[in-house]
Amino acid sequence: MLEILGLVAFGLALYTLNASRNSAQKLGDEVMRLRQEVEALKAGGVPLAAAAPAEETAEAATEELPEPPAEEEGFSSPWAAAQADEAGKGRSIFGGDTPAVPADAVAASETAEETVAVPPAAAPARPKESFESRIGARWAVWVGGIALALGGIFMVKYSIEAGLLSPAVRLSLAALFGLVLMAAGEFVRRRTQPLIANAFQNAMIPGVLTAAGAITLFAVTYVAYAFYAYLGAPAAFVLLAVVAFATIGLSLLHGQALAGLGLLASLLTPALVSTSEPNPWGLFGFLGIAWLATFAASRIRRWQVVPALANVGMALWALLYLSQADTVEVMPVLLAMLVLALGHGLLWPGGITAEEMPAPTGAASADPLDRLFAPPAVAVSLTGALAMLFPALMLAGKVPVVASADYGFVAVVLALALLGALRCWAIYPAVISAVGAVAGTVAMSAMPVGLFIDTLGVVAPPTLDGTTLPVPVLGPAPVLGSVPVGLLLALAVAYAAVGLAAVRLRLAGSGLFAAIWSLLAPAVPLAILAISFLTFGNLSFDLKHGLLAVVLGLVFLGAAEAFSRGRQETDGVFVPQWALAAGGFAFLVLALHALTDGLATTLGIALLGAAAVFATRLRRWPVLPWLMVGTALVVAGRIAWEPTIVGAANLSKVPVFNQLLAGYGIPAVLLALSAFELRRWPDLRIRNLLQALASLFLLLTAAILVRHGMNGGVLDSSVPTLGEQAIYTLLVIGASATMMSLDLKSPSPVFRYGSMAVGGLSVLSVLSAHFIGLNPYFTGELLGRWPFFDLLLIGYLIPGIAYGGLAWYAQNRRPLPYVIMLALTGVALAFAWVTLSVRRYWHGEGIADWKGFLQPETYTYSVVWLLLGVALLAVGSKFDSKSIRLASAGLVLIAVVKVFLIDMSNLEGILRALSFIGLGAVLIGIGLFYQKILSGKAGTEEKVELNAPS
Repeated sequence: MLEILGLVAFGLALYTLNASRNSAQKLGDEVMRLRQEVEALKAGGVPLAAAAPAEETAEAATEELPEPPAEEEGFSSPWAAAQADEAGKGRSIFGGDTPAVPADAVAASETAEETVAVPPAAAPARPKESFESRIGARWAVWVGGIALALGGIFMVKYSIEAGLLSPAVRLSLAALFGLVLMAAGEFVRRRTQPLIANAFQNAMIPGVLTAAGAITLFAVTYVAYAFYAYLGAPAAFVLLAVVAFATIGLSLLHGQALAGLGLLASLLTPALVSTSEPNPWGLFGFLGIAWLATFAASRIRRWQVVPALANVGMALWALLYLSQADTVEVMPVLLAMLVLALGHGLLWPGGITAEEMPAPTGAASADPLDRLFAPPAVAVSLTGALAMLFPALMLAGKVPVVASADYGFVAVVLALALLGALRCWAIYPAVISAVGAVAGTVAMSAMPVGLFIDTLGVVAPPTLDGTTLPVPVLGPAPVLGSVPVGLLLALAVAYAAVGLAAVRLRLAGSGLFAAIWSLLAPAVPLAILAISFLTFGNLSFDLKHGLLAVVLGLVFLGAAEAFSRGRQETDGVFVPQWALAAGGFAFLVLALHALTDGLATTLGIALLGAAAVFATRLRRWPVLPWLMVGTALVVAGRIAWEPTIVGAANLSKVPVFNQLLAGYGIPAVLLALSAFELRRWPDLRIRNLLQALASLFLLLTAAILVRHGMNGGVLDSSVPTLGEQAIYTLLVIGASATMMSLDLKSPSPVFRYGSMAVGGLSVLSVLSAHFIGLNPYFTGELLGRWPFFDLLLIGYLIPGIAYGGLAWYAQNRRPLPYVIMLALTGVALAFAWVTLSVRRYWHGEGIADWKGFLQPETYTYSVVWLLLGVALLAVGSKFDSKSIRLASAGLVLIAVVKVFLIDMSNLEGILRALSFIGLGAVLIGIGLFYQKILSGKAGTEEKVELNAPS
């Protein structure tokens, strides 16, 4: 029944095509008749204005005709070509050369146009496709093609089940049916190609018939081989390949869908035909030929979907072979990948440009970055690059188990890089080659955890009686090689050469592409060289890696010089100069790590950065000062990795004059000299940044030297004591004052805001460490045997005096809230010193909180706090400091609260009375002091406020 329906459907399709052909022929004859009438009117000298009715009639007739569609990828329309030819020759749509119109007719037409302005008719909107069109013109064709293909298969199946004919006859009839379908497709194409609307290109009946025939032939060949053994493996492989290639060839006539079918058939052929001895050369040779045939057809018809699928299929076969084959041969896979690279570079997309591709739907983007990352045939180039990347990474993962896997990886990566350098559309091969080179180097350097599972087998645990059960070895044990360090270094050199050549080639055409290559050219070799050095090199002294790094560094610095010639400073940011100079500098830094060790490496890096800054006297490159910033970051990273610079065992225990002074101090001095050297540099940002880095390194130098001296020459992670923390606080206070002085001498936002930032951070440190974290009252740390020259002096009194001096120095130079914060911090430290000194007087050098409080001690606190408040009041009046006077008021308030809340309940007898008497006397004295001293000061705001009339 299905076979009869398929034949009926085929007959109906032919009838429909013939009827549509006759209708189109009648419409064409009518148009030709109208054109002849217009020609006759023009030949008779009739003015164009008079011929308007005829033209209106012709236009009305043409409006009834379907709109000629725009030419698409499929069949070329002779009708559209004729219209384009007429338009190119200057003829009207109905014939007649425009320049051949008589002069009087032209004049009459111009007069008529001036008299009556006829607006041009708007182009009619293309009608939306109807449901009937979708059902009758599209789905019927697709379903019919599927029905024909299934009909051929079901015919063979039915003859097998009924036993009507022998297998050979049945297969021959099925093959004949497939050939008939393909012949019918070609017949229909030749008869109906000029008449089928381009809107139905994806439902072309000839292509559907040809596809059905190809599927039938493919199924017949496979059944003859797999089920009846009429064909051997070589003959079946050849016949399946012939069907696949013929389908790809016919796709030039029938469209991209048929090419996809042929591609699918070619990819399935090796999987369907199996042999006892697989041949990787035959496999990848056949796949390469099928891939080239697909790309040749795609190049002719400008296809992107089918070649992208071909790339995916080739990658899947390569990955399947590399992961599943018992014995891997690298050379067939490598040649297949090289075929991909050459095919993309020479065949498709080849030398295509954006102008040769069809215009995309919608307006094209004017952004250069969008144009760069959306090149012509982007689907082909992207899938092709990925199809080469994944097999290359798998080859890298096979090192050193598989012979020559390392050479295969290097060859594929360099082929991708060359493709990215030589073609203007190959942005994705360029970027993906960089990713593959670095990722593959990492894969080759870090051996997989499960590498030896398949080679060494598994040792079974002993049983209870001491014997060991035999365990089968999972696979053969190949001879393991070594990771080729020399090959990795050769890859770094080759990639650097390709990258520099790409920059040279792309500078004239695409500056953005050249900029990307200028980033990749030094970055990829640097990553490869660094990974190789850190994994396989001698970290103390490695001559091979060090010399190569020196050579590459000088090469990239020379390239930056060569590409920068003839450019002016006003030309804007020149990315190749920045990237190549920074890359060369990074190679020299890596060379220092390979050729030196310890303190010499740190000092060499700092000197190299300073040399880059002083090189601005020879070349005014904007990148040179920023190299010193990179130097500071590298030195900071080395310090974070090894704070002792030379190792804890080699660090001298001599205070101050040890390796730390050079390792921390010399980079700080060089940063300060670099900032001074750039005092007239037009970019103030880099000078300010270097000033900030110099300040931080100086503070770090002082702090590390204190740490070293306070801990007996040992740097560890233990919590610092109060004495050590006090030295840090004093250093920060001095740094704030120094930066303030530098700002007053040479104004700089770094010194201005840096001094306040350092001061604010130091206040936070005091609150957290001096008062809470390291307070001897909480920690129980002993104060020392000497009553005054003890831990409280360095921990509280001296920092308090320092904060007071800093507040006095910052007065009228920094914002008032900042000055008040410093003054209050100094007062708080002085208050803490007085309070803890009272506790030391009553409890000795141990003042821990667990000892409790004595009644005389409690009374002493009240007396001392009141005296301190009076003293602060006198100091605030002397220096006219409102913040100090407010601090004194705060202390007096604390004393008042203590007397009323604590002394009243805890003291007894004469001490309680003396506490209240003293408090009252002090308060009365403070009042008299304010009335007499403050009101008697001439020209002060207080006097004005006190003497103001009520």
